[in-house]
Amino acid sequence: MTMAIQLARVDSRLLHGQVATVWTKTVRPNRILVVSDSVAQDPIRKMLITQAAPAEAKANVITLAKMVQIYRDARFDGFRSMVLTETLPEMAELVAKGVDLKGIGVNVGNLAYTVKKTMLTDSVAAGKEDIAAAKQLEAAGVHVYTQTVPNDRQQSFLTLASKKGLS
Repeated sequence: MTMAIQLARVDSRLLHGQVATVWTKTVRPNRILVVSDSVAQDPIRKMLITQAAPAEAKANVITLAKMVQIYRDARFDGFRSMVLTETLPEMAELVAKGVDLKGIGVNVGNLAYTVKKTMLTDSVAAGKEDIAAAKQLEAAGVHVYTQTVPNDRQQSFLTLASKKGLS
C-alpha cells in the first residue's frame, strides 16, 4: 500500500487561506504535507505554516527525502494527504524518486513572478526551470495543470507556456 494523495499542488505561498479553506473543503484531506527542504530548516516559517492548517487536517512540514520515505511506509496508509511544494522542480523530484502522481496530476495554483519569468495566468509565472520540470512530469505520465481554486477550469500548464513562447 501507499499513502493516498488527494491533491498535489505547487504554490509558492504554500499553505495559506485559499488552500486551508477552499481546497481542504473540496479535497477533504486529513493531513497536509508541506514538502520543502528550506521550510523544514526554518523554525519560524514551519511554525506559521502548521498554525495555518484548518482544524480538520493536521499540517506537517517535511523534507523531500522524508516525503519519499513515508510515501510507501504502511504506517502512513491512513493519510489522505494534500501535498504542497513551493516549486515545480520539487514536485518533479518527488515523482522522479517514486511518488506516484499519475492518477491525480499536479495542480499549479500560484507561482510568484520574478525576473526572467513570464506570466501564464493571473497567478502563475513560469521560467525555464518550471517548464523543464513540467516536461519531466508530463514525460513521467503526470498531467500538469493550472487551477487557482476548484471552481476554475483546469488549463494545461505546458499549453499555456507554449502560447507565451516558452516551450
